[in-house]
Amino acid sequence: MLKNFWYAVETSDQVTGKPKKITCLGQDFVLYRKRDGEVVCLSDLCPHRGAALSGGWVKDDKMVCPYHGWEFVPDGTCVKIPANMEGRGMPKKARVDSYPATEKYGFVWVFMGDLAEEDRPPIPHWPEFDDLKKDGGRWKPVYGEYLWNSNYERILENGCDIAHTPFVHAGRFGNPERPEVEEYEVEMPDEWSAFATVKLYPPQAKGLWGRLSGSTKNLRERPPVETSAGWMLPNMIKLHVRLPMGNIIIYDSNVPIDETTTLVKFVALRDFFTGDWADKNALKRIYGIFEQDVPVVDGTRPELLPADLAAELHVKSDLIAVHYRRRRQELADKGWMLGDEDRIMGDVPRREATVIPSPARKNNPELARAWVHKAKGEHPRVDDSILKGEAERAAAKAAAEANAETPSADKEEQS
Repeated sequence: MLKNFWYAVETSDQVTGKPKKITCLGQDFVLYRKRDGEVVCLSDLCPHRGAALSGGWVKDDKMVCPYHGWEFVPDGTCVKIPANMEGRGMPKKARVDSYPATEKYGFVWVFMGDLAEEDRPPIPHWPEFDDLKKDGGRWKPVYGEYLWNSNYERILENGCDIAHTPFVHAGRFGNPERPEVEEYEVEMPDEWSAFATVKLYPPQAKGLWGRLSGSTKNLRERPPVETSAGWMLPNMIKLHVRLPMGNIIIYDSNVPIDETTTLVKFVALRDFFTGDWADKNALKRIYGIFEQDVPVVDGTRPELLPADLAAELHVKSDLIAVHYRRRRQELADKGWMLGDEDRIMGDVPRREATVIPSPARKNNPELARAWVHKAKGEHPRVDDSILKGEAERAAAKAAAEANAETPSADKEEQS
């Protein structure tokens, strides 16, 4: 799972002045709105006794812990401990991680990482949102979500995969009579995205869609449909289908709850049938596509995308996915892939959690030791001489214990 990116984690209408728990990259967060409408994102774990802040309430823009009433301001600093007598100082470790949050395209975006603002990758550009119907423009959006028991990268590659359409989506818009994928070039408008455009030959449409698309009984006579599919880092799919009656564009934010569970938050835009009356049908068709994909993707093994390109066989039609895996490896080499250093183990067997460092950890050196919940890679660094001394003492102790357990030559002879 990739860190140091903006993630679209929730639709804007679902975030209010009350705390809302979300999970992304294996870590729990709490979202809420301040009185001025600005969104706040904090780690959902009180440093005092581990309570979930999302079970509390918001008071004067502060997040109040439900367990002992500790109050945290939007930057994560605790400003009140009700049990403290007047005049008692505030512990430096009375703080939680606060993550940059903003709103765009009808979503709340949270930056999952500790990079300085100038070093962060941009939020992807969705140009259609400059021309929405509600503002007198072209596109009508409709939002939805769908839960998968799959790794988000497997879902992402499935969404970009062209060759699966005739088989997984046969009878809907896939045509097993025309499975060939024409050669295509991968278009990379920037270092964070890639797209492929091909012509698909769908089967004969039925009912109103069939009349509008001009389909015929001869499958090979139906006009091809130009389709673009691609990925937008860290976790998004963009699909653009150019139908005879108009265009459909879908943006999927594949939110990784953990490595094998993904909550897809999506928005579908269309420039035909733009009345509210058509929203239900548009959603029904998208959910129908997901339901065809799910049994295949959920059954994929290994569950996680292999790091080694040679671990799975690739053919020419997989070029868009190969580009993703190469770019992913480049980011992994930079240290942007979550690893063991970002996880902490709990006291329950097989229980672990992610701790994603926030920008405050890097921007404020004086806070280096001010974090109760540390990822393995975030433990304070110790002077090399101290480490060497500890290692020597540990080695001496181990040697002494080994000698104590080993019987002497005299004892061996007597036995």
